[in-house]
Amino acid sequence: MKDNLPMGIEAGESQRALWISTTAFTICFAVWTIFSIIGIRIKQELNLSEAEFGLLVGMPILTGSVIRVVLGVWTSRYGGRVVYTVTMLAAALATFLLAYARTYPEMLIAGLGVGIAGGSFAVGVAYVSPFFPPNKQGTALGIFGAGNVGAAVTKFLAPLVLVAFGWQAVAEIWAAALVVMAIVFWFTTTDDPAYRARARGKDRPKSFLHELAPLKDLRVWRFSLYYFFAFGGFVALALWLPRYLVGVYGFGIEAAGMLAAAYSIPGSIFRAYGGVLSDKIGARKVMYMTLAAGGVATLILSLPAAQASQPVPLAITPTVFVAVIFVLGFFMSLGKAAVYKHIPAYYPNSVGAVGGVVGMVGGLGGFILPIAFGLMKDLTGLWSSCFMLLFLIVAISLIWMHVSIRQMQRPAFA
Repeated sequence: MKDNLPMGIEAGESQRALWISTTAFTICFAVWTIFSIIGIRIKQELNLSEAEFGLLVGMPILTGSVIRVVLGVWTSRYGGRVVYTVTMLAAALATFLLAYARTYPEMLIAGLGVGIAGGSFAVGVAYVSPFFPPNKQGTALGIFGAGNVGAAVTKFLAPLVLVAFGWQAVAEIWAAALVVMAIVFWFTTTDDPAYRARARGKDRPKSFLHELAPLKDLRVWRFSLYYFFAFGGFVALALWLPRYLVGVYGFGIEAAGMLAAAYSIPGSIFRAYGGVLSDKIGARKVMYMTLAAGGVATLILSLPAAQASQPVPLAITPTVFVAVIFVLGFFMSLGKAAVYKHIPAYYPNSVGAVGGVVGMVGGLGGFILPIAFGLMKDLTGLWSSCFMLLFLIVAISLIWMHVSIRQMQRPAFA
């Protein structure tokens, strides 16, 4: 990614911005999904229902989703370096205070503050993309988005800290990591090219309403639906799977966290490959692959789980479940990158606003879906009902995409 860099940007500078931003996003994502592990212990301590648990794990996702639009616009206006740093520090404070919450309402309020960490994605997209030419932005944003692997970091490490020191220690240590990362980020990165141009007076800052003008385009909302599944579904399952594995297959919290990482890791690190693939063959083909494979995987996972006491035909064993979840996570990672390949290509002057809205809708999926999973489990008694819902979302996305493409004559992106 060293060729054809934007004017005034050195290869080392762009690479440093990319990798430091990706590391920061990894830590932010680890904080954002902290309830996927500590929420299980809190559920036990407070005797929460499945729906209450779904709401608890979804609170950070709500804040991190809604705030993305504002942070994306602020990044365009004030520069990603300062907005990213402030975002991490604010999230660190909220995460530290979480350790002192005791009641369910206090947990919910603290969760809203923790969610600030999730807004870092919109900041990072708007900050990183100007460092690279259009033909490399898919790859760059794919690498940055691989910071989703922070969910796996939490699943690997948080159970060990929780068992040894309690869930409060997880919150305190994760907060400290954010503070350290904020300091490193501030002293090792530079302002992005877009902000520098505005600072020199070459580009006048647009009004807030002008920033949001592209949202009138229906295509933005179609991309948002794709991201609702690819990213929102990923976050929802990253939060829900440890509880699912404990409830369905009887795993301990440590084993459930490790097995859930088998989904989170491919759902994160292969996002970089999804960016490269989108640059090479086009985001449209990658989205077709994602939705088709996602439909098959969620349909398989909609089958009932195998229970030794109650044998069921075509039931899913733990081995099959983990294997299919791995495949689902892999294709979700490709889809996440493909969606964000579209944004700088179609809306080069509104990456912050459009990227923020698409990210918001995807993030809202991570908030709404865990609650829906819990409600459906409480109402139907079927653990696999969560995958039935995901299959419905994939089917609607695939139909809308195919119909839209058939109506278009453009050979580029759909």
